[in-house]
Amino acid sequence: MLAEADAATSVPRLGGMARPDGVAIVSEDFWSFSRVGEPAPSVRPMPCPRSPLARLPFVRGLVKLAMAIVPLLGRGAAARPGERLFLLAALLAPAPLFAVPASDRTPVLAVVTVGLICWLFRGRTLRLHGAEHRAIAAAESRTLVSTWHAASRPSRFSPRCGTNFAALMMAVSFLLERVWIVPSATLTPVLLPLVSLMISMEIWLVAQRSANGLGRVLLLPGLLLQRLTTREPTIEDTRVALRAVAGVLAAGR
Repeated sequence: MLAEADAATSVPRLGGMARPDGVAIVSEDFWSFSRVGEPAPSVRPMPCPRSPLARLPFVRGLVKLAMAIVPLLGRGAAARPGERLFLLAALLAPAPLFAVPASDRTPVLAVVTVGLICWLFRGRTLRLHGAEHRAIAAAESRTLVSTWHAASRPSRFSPRCGTNFAALMMAVSFLLERVWIVPSATLTPVLLPLVSLMISMEIWLVAQRSANGLGRVLLLPGLLLQRLTTREPTIEDTRVALRAVAGVLAAGR
């Protein structure tokens, strides 16, 4: 499958996600999860939002976020049942801030954020995160077979990584908080992250389309942050990610 993809004129646009025990690779039509120690990946179809609203600016950011967590929460998800409950709790974390005094919301949110980061990047995740980027870069450069044999080593850093989006959203949230004019302090903990997410997604989409100049500047903080969120993968880590790539490519033939 990897050899066929190397010889193809085009491959689907791929994204991914690293877990402590494997790598998920996603295209528009399918997602595949390759678990460490298992020879074959599991493959599932991606849901396809059909509503015209899913293509509207700002709304499409929320749709993309929902699609990004399908491998964690969807049928046959990469995350185990207990992990799914933890992730849902983390995603709903802003809601309990309604009951927290305004002066205490920032430290509470900081604790929740740090806890989520530690959970996301535990165990082998950092190396598999680098392997995910390397496998996607190998698909795009048609060096999948040579990467499998360690003859090629595409970059472990990716301009489309969610780390880049997270860094961008932190900056947007910081700036938006300084100019926030909605008078309700009760709704601010929910509205501010939601608006920040939608604005950040639009900026991120523009940055990815702009390969030079402003796009590079906007993505630079996230690329630097990837030095903390990835580690150099071993050949075994890389092959785990390449199996996930093969699963998606085979399903789309």
